[in-house]
Amino acid sequence: MDEVYVTRETLVGEIVNSYPEAIDVLFAIGMHCLGCPASQGESLEDACAVHGFEPSAVVEAINRKIAEARA
Repeated sequence: MDEVYVTRETLVGEIVNSYPEAIDVLFAIGMHCLGCPASQGESLEDACAVHGFEPSAVVEAINRKIAEARA
C-alpha cells in the first residue's frame, strides 16, 4: 500500500467526514459510536484503546479500504 490516508493520530471525526468508505471497517470491528460527540475529537488510537483494538491493525485496514475505494 503506497498511500497513507489515516494514522493513529487522525481524529475519528475526520475519518468519518473525509473517508466515508472507512465507516464500514469501523462498524465491522464493533466501533459503532462514530456519531457521538466525544468520538469526533478523539484520535483513532484513543478510540482503539477504549474499544480494545490494536491501532496499527485498524489503521492498516482503513488505509487499505480507502485505497481500494479510490482505485
